[in-house]
Amino acid sequence: MGDFRKIPCVIQRAGTSKGVYFHENDLPESLHLREKVILSVFGSPDIRQIDGLGGADPLTSKVAIIGPSRRDDADVNYTMGQVSINESLIDFTGNCGNISSGVGPFVIDEGLVTVKEPQTVVRIYNTNTKKILKAYVPTYGGKAKYTGDYAIDGVPGTGSKILLDYSETSGTLGGKVLPTGNPIDVISFPGIGKAEVSIVDVGNPVCFFKAESLGFSGIEGPMDPNVIESLENIELIRGTVSKLLGLATDASKARIESPTLPLIIFVNEPDDYTSFTDGARIKGSDIDLISRSFFMQTMHKTYPGTGAVCTAAAAMIEGTIVNRVCSVKARDAKIVCIGHPSGTMPVEVDVENTPQGPKVKLVAFGRTSRRILEGFVYVPDRLFQDN
Repeated sequence: MGDFRKIPCVIQRAGTSKGVYFHENDLPESLHLREKVILSVFGSPDIRQIDGLGGADPLTSKVAIIGPSRRDDADVNYTMGQVSINESLIDFTGNCGNISSGVGPFVIDEGLVTVKEPQTVVRIYNTNTKKILKAYVPTYGGKAKYTGDYAIDGVPGTGSKILLDYSETSGTLGGKVLPTGNPIDVISFPGIGKAEVSIVDVGNPVCFFKAESLGFSGIEGPMDPNVIESLENIELIRGTVSKLLGLATDASKARIESPTLPLIIFVNEPDDYTSFTDGARIKGSDIDLISRSFFMQTMHKTYPGTGAVCTAAAAMIEGTIVNRVCSVKARDAKIVCIGHPSGTMPVEVDVENTPQGPKVKLVAFGRTSRRILEGFVYVPDRLFQDN
């Protein structure tokens, strides 16, 4: 098309997120040019992303870049990017657990791995966190099987269950499940003063609060006025932790230097509330704790996959804030059912508390995915020029 270049891509719904999936060798090798091209694909920066494939929502403004791996313990390399909506910025610092659930089906459908039926195990090396995760993907006829009876809250209908095993993803920053060495820390934050937090690093680093310490009841939804009014304060809090963890040089710069990490999550004891997406009533007796995650300066409408594995692991670590609010039955069953704004999310987990610190032996959760579109996206040819 003259002044445009076309790039093969797939739009894939993965868990409660949606992303554009690329083969690595279809994008420019130069990281600078690659970012320019991806921003154009999504239509960023623009609050509507009207000139691209982004959906004007952080949960639909994600990119997955897939290539072969040279590692003996992985089949493919996978890089996840959070594409900013209103900034010329892509954050490659962390992984997205929901987008991860689309990687296995994508590489199977694209012929990047040998397919076994009725299930193919795909070993995925996430370049963001430098960790291995495994996807157990149902297959049929040499392709990923998408239909099934497994349902996840926040997504209409059902699909086949894709099990994601995050057992080998602890310590993404420095190798420690507890980066500070403590299950509880007391930190001074702008706007709220001193507060107890638990900083845990499984899947991605997360800073956990008790809901009341941030002025919340625990059952708020993304559009609650108290939530919207608190977003700037929460970003300052996130910036403080980001600096503490070495992710940002200053709290005020975290929005640019580390816009996604750490996640900020508040938790509370189980209670009844109404689902944000469909109005269904969630009963406190059906969940093990209430949790709300903040992501890209908004409250997550459902729950992040990496946040889920970290929440479940934290629930099993003696002395953490999450451990304090989690039901006893979850610790016995080794399944933590998280109550999020749009429903529930069960996570299988097994953590051994040792004198040397907690060791995550198992953490896994189920997702569904759907291959929505395959084709070409057109990008201005000038963006492939380094100027």
